[in-house]
This record gives sequence, C-alpha cells and structure tokens, in this order.
Amino acid sequence: MSNARTGPGTATGEESLPVATLRSRRKSLLASTVGNVLEWYEWSAYAVFAPFIATVMFNPSDPVSALLSTLAVFAVGFLMRPLGGIVFGRVADRRGRKFVLVTTMLMMAGGSLVIGLMPTYASLGAWASLILLLARMTQGLAHGGESATANTYVAEIAPSAHRGLWGSIVFVAIFGGSALAYSVGGAVTSMLSDSAVAAWGWRIPFLLGALLALAALWLRRSMDESEVFADEQSNDHTQPLPRGQVVRAVLLVITMTSGITAAHYTWTSYVSTYAITRMGMDAGVAYWCSVAAQCVALTTLPLWGRLSDRIGRRPMMIAFAVLMIVLQLPLTGLIGSQGWTLLVASSLALAVVAIPGALLSATMSENFPTRVRTQGIGFAYSVSVAVFGGTAPYLNQLFVELDVARLSSFYIMLLCALTGIACYLMRETRGIDLKDA
Repeated sequence: MSNARTGPGTATGEESLPVATLRSRRKSLLASTVGNVLEWYEWSAYAVFAPFIATVMFNPSDPVSALLSTLAVFAVGFLMRPLGGIVFGRVADRRGRKFVLVTTMLMMAGGSLVIGLMPTYASLGAWASLILLLARMTQGLAHGGESATANTYVAEIAPSAHRGLWGSIVFVAIFGGSALAYSVGGAVTSMLSDSAVAAWGWRIPFLLGALLALAALWLRRSMDESEVFADEQSNDHTQPLPRGQVVRAVLLVITMTSGITAAHYTWTSYVSTYAITRMGMDAGVAYWCSVAAQCVALTTLPLWGRLSDRIGRRPMMIAFAVLMIVLQLPLTGLIGSQGWTLLVASSLALAVVAIPGALLSATMSENFPTRVRTQGIGFAYSVSVAVFGGTAPYLNQLFVELDVARLSSFYIMLLCALTGIACYLMRETRGIDLKDA
C-alpha cells in the first residue's frame, strides 16, 4: 500500500473534475445515501421498539427475561454481520459495488416486511420467536454487506482531497436512519395508546420501511459503478497481494472500531430503553429526546469530515477516544426521569461519537487495497460491530439488572482506550489515491 499523499486542493480535488463527472458522482452519492438511510432506519426500528416487541414475541410472564431475549435477538442479528461482510464483500470486489447495494436493499426490505406481518407469541408460540430470529439474521446478513459496500463505494467515488467530507455522509445516513426510526417511534407512541402500540402499533415502522425501500431501489438502479473498481478489474493482477499489510489493517480496524461501535450503539440503541425501563421516563419523551440528540450529532458530521481532510484522520480519532473516556461516566449518571437529562447527555455523547463516525469510510478505505477493499472492511468492521456493538445493549441491560451498572461504562471506556491505541499505530492516510492504496 502506497504512502503517497495528495493534499487538499490538488489535481484530484473536486474542483478539477469535469462538471458532468462531478454531477454524476453526486447523483450516485445521493442514491447510495438514501438507500443507506432506509437500511439504517429498518435496522434501528427494532431497537426503538424493543420494549414492545418483548411483550408480544417472548414469554410475557417475565418482563426482564422478555426484554433480555429481545436484545439478544438484536445481538444475533449483529453476529450475522461478519458473514454478510465477508460474503457480500467478496461479491462486491468481484461483481461490483452497485450490484451488492441493490441486493442488500432488497434483503433488508424483505426482513422488515416479515417482522411487520409475523404472528405473535400468543398465536404461534415459540415459532413466532423463531420467525423473528430468522428475519433479524437475514437483515444482519444484508446489513454487513451494505455497511462494507457503502463505506467502500462512497470513498471510491469521492475526490481524494475531499474524501473525509464525502465519507462523512455515510454516517449521516446512519444517524439519519436512526433518527427517522426514533421519529416514527415518537409519532406512534404519541398518537396511539399504550395498548394499541403493544397490540399492533409496533408493526407500523417495519411496514413503512418495506414500502419506502421501493423508492430507494429505484434510485440505486441508476448509480454509476466506482471508477476505482472498474480500473482494478482491468488490471492483470500480476503483483502479489500484500497479505501482511492486509492482515495488519484488519486487526487495526477491528480494534479501532471497538470503542466507536460500543459507544455508538449504547448512546443510540440502548439509552432510551434504559431511560424508559429503569428511570421511569415516558416512552414518547425518551424517543423524541433521542431524535433531537441524533439530529444535533448529525449536523456535526460534515464538519468533522472536512476537518479531517485538513489535519488528518489520526489526531481526530485519538481525540474521540480521550473525550469518550472522560465523559462516559458523568453523562450516563446525568440521565434521570426528566427528558432534558437524556437530551443533554445523548447530544454531547453522540457529538463525540460523530467524530470517528465521519472518518470511518475514508479511514477504512484508505487502509485496504482495491482488490480486497470491501472484503477487508466487511470482515473487520462487521466483526467489531458484532462483538462490541451488537452486544452493547444486552450487556448494558444485564449490568443494570445485576445492579452493577457502572461496569457498562467502564467497559466502553476500556474499548475507547483500545481505539486510541489502534489509531496511534495507524499510518496517516489523508488524501492518498485509492488506486495506489
């Protein structure tokens, strides 16, 4: 992998591209982003409605067991992500990024439709739980492929000097999809009675997601294929793959994303459940506060991405690790029964999480050669998200029930320390040409 760097404002910058080419790339970026928002919406909707799903899909006689079982299904979906990253990453590196982005969109929409229509535990018994499990496994498989391919695709179509800024849009989609899920959650819980939400209202976000996916599929069909991928396909591949560098990159990316993903899923997928079930916060209030916090964080993403194009990826990643270690305990302790406590704590925490989030697409893509870029990202990112992110809501809830809630914060702080160490060991990759990576 080359250490050559092209700084901002050079010939690879956005301003040097032909108008038609730049317009086409921006159109492709929009298509990828809209689909990514909807995929993250469908993925996040499950976490948003976890308390309600628990009452109808598992044994209702034990609320704690039901909630833990629901969060365990959440984790199982994440455990399918490495497989999805590997399988679809290999497909993307052979058949193209566009093909995978369309395929994974179809799979996510299908899983969402199944969840929205499936029978409950009361009518089908344990089979209902099994259907839910299979639907989440399918979504996890698709999500692993989608995440890896979207990160690769956006980085490859971005001008080198603005890759951090363009790449931040991937995490804009993540926050946007999550915020959309919480918005629907807030609307459903505000407009319907608790009994109606528990009976059938929780199905609305999944059916809506399946419907909106049709628009995303229409947009994605018109995307351009990545030129970086097309150029790689025309190579004769006589040079051996630098396997040692690839293995090192995989290990560093897994370690780097461990703290990022644990902090992200704690502050987007779990804290509202904690506020509702433990602190007695009204569900509607908790959802809207989570929406507001994610919107605050979302606005900071382009700023962090642009800043990384100027000062580099490593210093900003290390800054995240330090800030999260310092803030995790006091922000968690701030959450009480009042909505403003969740709003303030989540806004600050997610603004910090947004720092590495904005840089992930660029940083990961710059550390893998094109021939195995999507496979490398798919495996490393998905393993880290599955092990450290997918289990975060379950571990948080478990520690709370065992009356050792502080352990969850210490766990996140430890992982963030590992993130900082990995970023310190990484080379600076700002502005390199991905064809030479």
